[in-house]
Amino acid sequence: MKLLRFGPAGQERPGLLADDGTIRDLSGVISDITGAVLAPESLAKLAALDVASLPVVEGTPRYGAPVAGVPKFIAIGLNFSDHAAESNLPIPAEPVVFMKATSCIQGPNDDVVIPKGSTKTDWEVELGIVIGTRASYVEEADALDHVAGYVCINDVSEREYQIERGGTWDKGKGCDTFGPIGPWLVTKDEVGDVQQLGMWLDVNGKRMQTGSTATMIFDVKVIVSYLSRFMTLMPGDIITTGTPPGVSLGMKPVPVYLKAGDVMTLGIDKLGQQKQTCVAWEKK
Repeated sequence: MKLLRFGPAGQERPGLLADDGTIRDLSGVISDITGAVLAPESLAKLAALDVASLPVVEGTPRYGAPVAGVPKFIAIGLNFSDHAAESNLPIPAEPVVFMKATSCIQGPNDDVVIPKGSTKTDWEVELGIVIGTRASYVEEADALDHVAGYVCINDVSEREYQIERGGTWDKGKGCDTFGPIGPWLVTKDEVGDVQQLGMWLDVNGKRMQTGSTATMIFDVKVIVSYLSRFMTLMPGDIITTGTPPGVSLGMKPVPVYLKAGDVMTLGIDKLGQQKQTCVAWEKK
């Protein structure tokens, strides 16, 4: 299944993408797509619905992030060997873990705001894992049992804040709008082998990133098992798992960072595409 949320920001309704490409309204079945809906038994009930009987959503509504009320937005850094090389950093012996603020989560096609004073805002196409059942000290062999599905994520990053301002990476990763997710959550049964998905990102129509989840240093089952040793993973948690090469930070000789007016388009096989326009920060 492809589960999604549609409608104006803050007023999203649950839906699914039917095989014929139409959006079907699930609001008569569930109130929203939250962690509670992502348990295996709940997903099985949704999968058993007669999709043709669900109301068709007319027009082209805005997509929101496909999961509401995300408890934790966890990220893994330097998880592609070629990206680590372009960043002039060693391949990590263990996963590099940081957090993205849940307040940065937004729809897949919403504008990305360049933060006030930013000079080094960057792009990163990433595979996102969505947790479906509570996970604590799980073995790698059982890790995928706790996964509900997968999403496409743009891990937007401000490199000066991340690298040059001291402390942890978090301050360069959680700025408002730095977490576009979607357009939909694809359940793991429909994805198949998650370690064989192509990934790409364009800026202003120019291909910047081309990669595959096949080259992740730590794969999905390793990441879920590893994180579960340090924190309990809860239904609805989202883990973004690292980016392939081609980010601005790795450009030689001079990086070219995002500016107002730039357009990012990105996608992952089976998980859909996103498109964001960068806009300047304005006081509200």
